Order: sequence, then C-alpha cells, then structure tokens
Amino acid sequence: MNQKEIELLEAKYLNKYYYFLKFAIDEILVGLLTREKIKSDWSGLYGTKISDYATGAERVIYSLLNGKGIGVPNSAPVGSDLFFEVDDAFIHIDLKTVGASLKNSCNIGDFKEDIFVGTNQNSYKSNILINEGKPNQIARPYLPHLPPIYNSGNNKKSKPCLTYFITMLYDKDTLDTLVINIMCMPNGMLESVYKHEPLKAGKLKDKTRFRFSRTEDFRLLKDEKRIKLVYFKDDMHPTYTKKLKFQHKIYKTQII
Repeated sequence: MNQKEIELLEAKYLNKYYYFLKFAIDEILVGLLTREKIKSDWSGLYGTKISDYATGAERVIYSLLNGKGIGVPNSAPVGSDLFFEVDDAFIHIDLKTVGASLKNSCNIGDFKEDIFVGTNQNSYKSNILINEGKPNQIARPYLPHLPPIYNSGNNKKSKPCLTYFITMLYDKDTLDTLVINIMCMPNGMLESVYKHEPLKAGKLKDKTRFRFSRTEDFRLLKDEKRIKLVYFKDDMHPTYTKKLKFQHKIYKTQII
C-alpha cells in the first residue's frame, strides 16, 4: 500500500465519522445535558476524582459510535478506547476533553493548536524538535506503540492503522460544550511526507502532543482536511472565539 492509498483510507473514515457525528449532534448535546436531571444525587460526591464533563462525554460519544456498527471491536490491550477492524483497516478512536474558564484567563492552550496523545494511540514514529528553529534545537526520537501496518509480514492480512481523535472543549464553570472536533493523526508510513510536524513535546520526555494546526490538510489529496468541526457554539463568549481562531476559520469555511 502506497502513501496516497493510506491517505485515501484516512480521509474515507474521517468523513464517515464526521458525518455520523454531525447527523447525531442534537442527540449528543441532549445526552451531555442528561446529568442535570439527577445532579442533586451526584454533585459534590466525588471531589476531584472525576471530571463532571469528561466522564459523561465519553459515555455519550462512545455509546453512539459503538451503536453505529462500523467494524468489529478488537480486544487487544494496546490501543485507543475504541478499536475496530474493518475490511480495509484497523481504526483507533480516542476522546479528548479540555476544560476552559473565563475566570482563569481562558487558558485553552491544551486545545487550540495541539492535543495530548498517548503512545498507545498512534503509529507516528519521528523526531520531536525541542526549541525548533533555534540554535539550541534538539531532536528527540519519539517511538509510539502502534504499528503503521498490522500484520505487515502477511500481504493477505495486512491492514493500515488509522488514528482518530474526537476533541471536545467545554466551559468548566457552566459545563457548556463549546467545540467538538474530529481529526486524523497521520499514519506512521507518512513520516516522509509530514516529517516532524505532527509532533510537539509533551510535559514529560516520553510524551508527545499531536500538533494538528500544522497538519490540517491531507497533503497527498486535494481539498481534504485532517480536522473537521462537528460543533462550534455560535454564541460562546467572544474571549473564547478570539482564542479559537484556527477552529473558527475551519468551521466557517468547511463544506457541511
């Protein structure tokens, strides 16, 4: 399988999941609010052990995707929260939630241009450039745990590993959903195309972040984006909108 064929598969399933989530957005938003019906029974009981938003968001999104019936779930212990096999690929999907607050300087650095990813959630082996473009630049090797191609030694059974992230931004104070994205991190076989650009240093040496703002396009395909906006709250506070210029631009220009 060549690089363009991999990108065609990545785009194929990105579009499938995007249109499904777009179609189901009313159900998603209603589902995220169902916690309010029994809030008096759970509010304040769990301290900081759980996120009021993240736990419920995972339950809602994953139940919808599991019910969609795309592929066969795979039981391998290494992988994303959702791991499916379809006829032409193995698909990893993980949900990321980030909270923001106007009371805390609207700190959404963990969302607007890159997102944290685990070594068990991607196949992109490359270098992370520390102090990129500066005299003290350092190349740090990054080794993910997923293979670019599963069963690579068997032509009849080999299939590429596709990686997707659904990222959600919410207001910590109101628990309002602000943005829902779905994005595709390049397969490891595309390293010669994207080089170091998808990777950004995480807080720890063995951690990385997917820098989607530098890889927003499928570079071997025409007019195809690696990130799609499922939802962008139109009446969110202007401070948020200003911080989310990258997502807002895609939201305004993408073809529904």
